[in-house]
Amino acid sequence: MRDLRIVFMGTPEFAVTILKNIIEAKFEVVGVITAPDRPAGRGRKLQQSAVKDFALANNLPVLQPTNLKSPDFLKELEALKPNLQVVVAFRMLPKVVWQLPEYGTFNLHASLLPQYRGAAPINWAIINGETKTGVSTFFIDEKIDTGAMIAQKETLIKPNENVGSLHDRLMNLGANLVVDTLHLIKEDKVETTKQPESKLLKDAPKLTKDNTRIDWEKDITTIYNHIRGLNPYPAAWTIIKNGDLELNTKFYDVEKSLETHNFSIGKIIQEHNILKVAVKDGVLIINEIQLPGKRKMKTKELLNGYSFEKEAKVL
Repeated sequence: MRDLRIVFMGTPEFAVTILKNIIEAKFEVVGVITAPDRPAGRGRKLQQSAVKDFALANNLPVLQPTNLKSPDFLKELEALKPNLQVVVAFRMLPKVVWQLPEYGTFNLHASLLPQYRGAAPINWAIINGETKTGVSTFFIDEKIDTGAMIAQKETLIKPNENVGSLHDRLMNLGANLVVDTLHLIKEDKVETTKQPESKLLKDAPKLTKDNTRIDWEKDITTIYNHIRGLNPYPAAWTIIKNGDLELNTKFYDVEKSLETHNFSIGKIIQEHNILKVAVKDGVLIINEIQLPGKRKMKTKELLNGYSFEKEAKVL
């Protein structure tokens, strides 16, 4: 039986649940590495990461390197005497860091590897209309998300699920998988599997202004999956042409209605307090929307004091 001295690396809320589970499972965490504090909000006040908040509240030593190859940081890391590192939603590690501990460095990734390697696996699984996904642990190597796999857990994606609810389910599934992986390492029972290579692999690139914009020429299901795969964050967007105005608009909760119609693609249809967009194969009912300069709101609420012109459309 090995005595584990764990350094945990992570930044967002997703990582906090995993760190909390590690501590509750009575594993020893000797240090936490997270992103430097960053200015945020209108006042540009320095804001610390969710992982840092949790670590300080639990009296865990915190390191916040700007340069992971810095001799000063490496000296501080070595001083913690870790024999295992756990990485969750952090950044790419240099070899000098991931090869440091005796028992290696493993990562939790929110997909069923080798599918959806990359920065946004939860979003892309929904965007691409997958019906199942999961979480994987693997030992880090030189490339991104390619290392030898340790364990996986899978879950079904519900037909109307958005990325917010799937994120939370995978976060809890991942927390359990990380603890299972720690027990395997502690008991020296790890049997790794090499990730299979295939030309059929789908990736999960970083979300950008370009790939989050809605393409109204697609079929209704593709558009619907695109919007729910970005709801609530970072949100699918489009431009609404309303008279002389071009409004950079975010769509959140939508429903699809398969039906025949004679509207042009992209036409906005306002019926009392219901807003629809005409697409191939039917209409999308917009339940939640954010116009520029306004907060996110229910469409019914918006339409109480706002109206779209007869010729309004999405671009």
